[in-house]
Amino acid sequence: MLNMISHGTRSTRPGLLIVHGLYGSGRNWGVIAKRLSDSRHVVAVDMRNHGESPWQDSHSYADLAGDLAQVLESLEGPYDVMGHSMGGKAAMVLALTRPDLVNRLIVVDIAPVAYAHSQIQYVRAMQAVDLSRVSKRLDAAEQLLPLVDNPDLVPFFLQSLDVRNRRWLLNLDVLAREMQKILGFPDVSGCYEGKVLFLSGAESQYIRQEHRDRIKALFPAAQFAKIPGAGHWVHAEKPREFEAAVREWLG
Repeated sequence: MLNMISHGTRSTRPGLLIVHGLYGSGRNWGVIAKRLSDSRHVVAVDMRNHGESPWQDSHSYADLAGDLAQVLESLEGPYDVMGHSMGGKAAMVLALTRPDLVNRLIVVDIAPVAYAHSQIQYVRAMQAVDLSRVSKRLDAAEQLLPLVDNPDLVPFFLQSLDVRNRRWLLNLDVLAREMQKILGFPDVSGCYEGKVLFLSGAESQYIRQEHRDRIKALFPAAQFAKIPGAGHWVHAEKPREFEAAVREWLG
């Protein structure tokens, strides 16, 4: 079972399951999860090979969706489900394969398509950190900064560093081996008829006009919204605006 971080209590409103992206964790969503839990039960999970959840040898979207289904069954779903990036793809596969567990779906800055770019360089950067020389996060930051093209990502990666035990809370070897699956999207038949919001950063290129036909084929009730001034990490870059958009749509 995935590690779950629970916020708030059950109410008459549907609960919300939050699914993080690649290299993230449920803790990354703590502030937004707590704020949204003022009116509903909110659960943020650590995906397999991330955070405090078990490490597995595979990382396909069928695996990830199956993990989420197990969580929702334990919560006696259906719940509303919100997923970002890799988590958004896992949430889409969940909705397509287990629609009985998904009340509504929010997909954050990702489309049900394969992407050509890779994230393998960040695995290599984290693997290159000499953990024997790390006694505080700053030590790791100084090693990572020259290896990462976007310095804003370094604090994000460091949230997955267990300094005391000098280890990453990421199964970097498996994530590297399974990267093509993570960048891709499985061939899933059928469609999800429920309500879906594709919420993206206006400065991001992850959801493009040419993706709309594919999205509508799988999610015929899909709606689209953008957060001005935000990129791919829309929830971190514009947290207040992101929260407001989610609240309005769920409301």
